[in-house]
Amino acid sequence: MSLTRYRCDHAFLPSGWARDVAITIDDTGWITDVRHDDFEQLPSLGRFVVPGIPNAHSHAFQFAMAGLAERAGPAGDDFWSWRETMYRFAGRLDPETLHAIAAMAYAEMLCHGYTSVCEFHYLHHAPDGSRYAPPSAMADALIAAATEVGIGLTLLPTLYQTAGFDGALLSPRQLRFGHALDEFVALVSRLRGGDGDDRATGLAIHSLRAAPPAALAALLEDSVASVGPIHIHIAEQVREVIDCLGVRDARPVEWLLANVVVDPRWCLVHATHVADVEVRGIADAGAVVALCPTTEANLGDGVFPLRAFLDAGGAIAVGSDSHVSTSPVEELRWLEYGQRLATLSRNVVAGADRPSSGETLWHEALVGGAQASGRRIGALAPGHRADWLVLEDHAPVLIGKESADVLDALVFAGNRNLVRETWVGGRRVVDHGRHRDEPRLARGYAAALRSLLG
Repeated sequence: MSLTRYRCDHAFLPSGWARDVAITIDDTGWITDVRHDDFEQLPSLGRFVVPGIPNAHSHAFQFAMAGLAERAGPAGDDFWSWRETMYRFAGRLDPETLHAIAAMAYAEMLCHGYTSVCEFHYLHHAPDGSRYAPPSAMADALIAAATEVGIGLTLLPTLYQTAGFDGALLSPRQLRFGHALDEFVALVSRLRGGDGDDRATGLAIHSLRAAPPAALAALLEDSVASVGPIHIHIAEQVREVIDCLGVRDARPVEWLLANVVVDPRWCLVHATHVADVEVRGIADAGAVVALCPTTEANLGDGVFPLRAFLDAGGAIAVGSDSHVSTSPVEELRWLEYGQRLATLSRNVVAGADRPSSGETLWHEALVGGAQASGRRIGALAPGHRADWLVLEDHAPVLIGKESADVLDALVFAGNRNLVRETWVGGRRVVDHGRHRDEPRLARGYAAALRSLLG
C-alpha cells in the first residue's frame, strides 16, 4: 500500500486550528497520520484546510424543483400546498431523469463544501406504483450519480406505507413511495450488498404518519435495522403535531421516545415543534437532529430551539433537504441567524468553551453529520476518510485573517463561494471552484429538465 503526504499551513483539526500540519493518506483514501511540524518539503494543499461538511438530509430530485413553488396560491401557502407541487413534479421522474438531476445536485454540493450526503430516498417505483426491474432501479440511479461525481453517500431507503396517522391508504400520487414490509427489507438488504469505503446504507422511516405502529415495530425488530443509521422526518409542521395528538394522544417526538428505543444511530430530521421535555429526551437518547434552515424557512416550518438543545448536550447536523440552497455555509449562517431573530441576541450558538460562532457551527455540523451518516468522516484525523476543503485564501474576506477568524469569515462574511478545492476519499473532485465534470453534467441535467418540464 502506498502513502501520500500533504502539508497544510493551517488545518482545522478536532482540537481546533493547528499550524504546519502534515496529513498522510493511503491509496484507498483513508487518513493514516496527522502530525504537527515544519514540512516544507511536502506538497502544499493550501493555507487553510478544513474538513468537508456531511450533508445530513437530501431529497435529490427536489433540486430540479427549486424556484417552481414560489407563486402565491388563492388560499394561502404552507408546507402542505408546497407538497402538491412536489407530488406533481415527482410523478414525472424515472431512473434516467433522476440520475441526471442527482448528479447535478451532488456536484453542486461538492462545489460548495459538502463532501458526503445522506440521501433520504422514497421515490421507489414507477408513477403508478408498478415495480421497476430491478426494483432498486431508482436507488441504483442515485448510487450511480454519487459514484459518478465522487461524493460520499449514505443511502437511506425509506419506509412509506400510509397517508396519515389514521392509517389511510396511500393516494394514487403516493403509490410510488409505498412498500410492503417484506419488500422493503429485501430492498435494504439488496442495497447493502454494494456498501464500501464511500458508501453506506442505512434506512429511514418517512414519518410517523407514514409508518403504522405495528409496521414500525416489526421493522425495528428485523435484522436490517440492527446496523447503520436510522432517519425519520418528525415534528416538522404544527399540523403534524396536532394530528398525532388527535390519533396517538402524544406529540410526535413524545410518542417516538415512549415507544421506540431511540439511540445514537437515530437522526431526527427537523424536530421543529418540540416541547422542553422532548428536547431533553432527544439529547438524553444521544440522537442527532438534522436541521435544514433554508428549506425550513422556505416552507415556513418554524425555528428549532437550538440553544436549549445544545445546553442539554444534544448533537446537530445540517442538510440541504429540498436544495433551495446547496451550500452548507448558507445552512450554518441561517441556523445562527434564525436563532438571533428568535432570541433577539447575537452569537447564540457559541459557548464559553468555543466562543467563535463560526467554529462552533462548523464543529457541530462535522460531528453530528458524521454521526447521522454512520461513516468515519468529518475529521482530519487518522482512521477517517480523506474528505477536506481547501479555501480560497486570496478571497477578499480572508485576506489578513488569522486562522482563528477564518470560519467566522467563511460562515458570516459575504456571498462568494470560498471553496477552491474539494477532496473526497483522497481525490480532488473540485478545482478552482468547479467540478471536474461540470460541462457534461450540465448537459445531462438540461436534457432531463427539457423532458420533464417541456
